[in-house]
Amino acid sequence: MRVNVTVNGSAETVDDVWEGESLLYLLRERMGLPGSKNACEQGECGSCTVYLDDVPVCACLVAAGQAEGRRVRTVEGLAEGGRLDPVQEAFVEAGAVQCGFCTPGLVVQTHALIARDPDPSDADIREALAGNLCRCTGYEKILDAVRLAARRKATA
Repeated sequence: MRVNVTVNGSAETVDDVWEGESLLYLLRERMGLPGSKNACEQGECGSCTVYLDDVPVCACLVAAGQAEGRRVRTVEGLAEGGRLDPVQEAFVEAGAVQCGFCTPGLVVQTHALIARDPDPSDADIREALAGNLCRCTGYEKILDAVRLAARRKATA
């Protein structure tokens, strides 16, 4: 099947897509966008989180064909004009990136959180990121990064 999708602002056409293929596979293997990570393939870890029509989803749970005619924004698409998004910068500066496997999903989910709640409480942050698992940290640096990103977005 052919899938026509807008990815990170660019209209794309991908041919020979298998009906059971996931959006994650389409992005990583067919389109060369390795930011979203393939970890659990069951929607449990959040490492593959992307925006689908401005809603965060686990790309491993979305069939590639479901993206037909829709907009996808990956962690790579958050940066604009060669400059990292403030959320991406905050994760680097706060030391919230360790092995980096969970980071893309956490960044996208944090980006979505701050867009809908520019001043989230710690409880709001924890709830928003509850679907994103990290095996390397105690989550404190991640929480620091979210707080830093929210402060920066508020003053931008």
